[in-house]
Amino acid sequence: MKASTVLSLSDVGKTYSGRTVLSGLNFTLNAGECVALLGPNGAGKSTTISLALGLTEPDSGSVELLGLGMPVAGHLARREIGVVPQYDALDPDFSVFENLLVFGRYFGIHGAELRERAEALLDFAQLASRRDDSVAALSGGMRRRLMLARALINKPKVLFLDEPTTGLDPQAKHVIWDRLVELKRQGMAMFLTTHYMDEAQRLADRVAVLDHGSIVVCDKPLALIRQVVGYAVLELWGAGASAYVGQLALAEAPPLEQRGETYFFRNEWADRMFATLKESSPAEVDYIYRPGNLEDVFFSLTGRALRDD
Repeated sequence: MKASTVLSLSDVGKTYSGRTVLSGLNFTLNAGECVALLGPNGAGKSTTISLALGLTEPDSGSVELLGLGMPVAGHLARREIGVVPQYDALDPDFSVFENLLVFGRYFGIHGAELRERAEALLDFAQLASRRDDSVAALSGGMRRRLMLARALINKPKVLFLDEPTTGLDPQAKHVIWDRLVELKRQGMAMFLTTHYMDEAQRLADRVAVLDHGSIVVCDKPLALIRQVVGYAVLELWGAGASAYVGQLALAEAPPLEQRGETYFFRNEWADRMFATLKESSPAEVDYIYRPGNLEDVFFSLTGRALRDD
């Protein structure tokens, strides 16, 4: 493991009840960067997190966190990390401030040092005015900010974020994003799992797409968009969309994606179709012309079919 690498999974395999969940998985996270792990349900994201945290043992391959072999040295590595789980795990019997104090004591932090850290984190999370409130009195966004503050009480070297903004309104989501960007600028390494493609595009230095137990691609968000999607996408939908597409008199058939009643054209075809739509203004057809994004990448690599496993 390189000196700058804080997390490494090498040729990792994991099977549950005869079902292969991960196969030959290779993944790294370096100091000071945020890597987002994306994948459909059942792709192996939760298993990857469990392996990284030393909560599960791989059937094959190796896992190292902060230079320590997992899961054998998991108890040592976990002293140096912070975790924001998908679901709140705050103690309803304590106030906002007390939640930070109690959690800090788990790491052997006490007295004036603990109180100073807790006060600073309340300011960081914009919760100083709610210091003595009960957890039950907090909004969803405040609870998530408190979960983030609690995960930072031990000054971790690596922060694990599992769906950190699930269920939040846009304002609360952006507050969390601002706090995470600030932490990244301070040099903290972050491992992020999310179903929000705009979140991954905003926060991640690299994006890894996991499907069927292996990393399909891993690169900078904009690089992936250019490589997989291109520069432009036209979405076309509405009651008259199917008939309009079927009636197009074109010299060649355009490469076309369809999801439900929505049709997707890319790049040169997006340009051509956009120009045609502006001229013809067909009835009962709506459209939007936009840059490619990570959601397009995700669908292109993993498909559009719903997965429930």
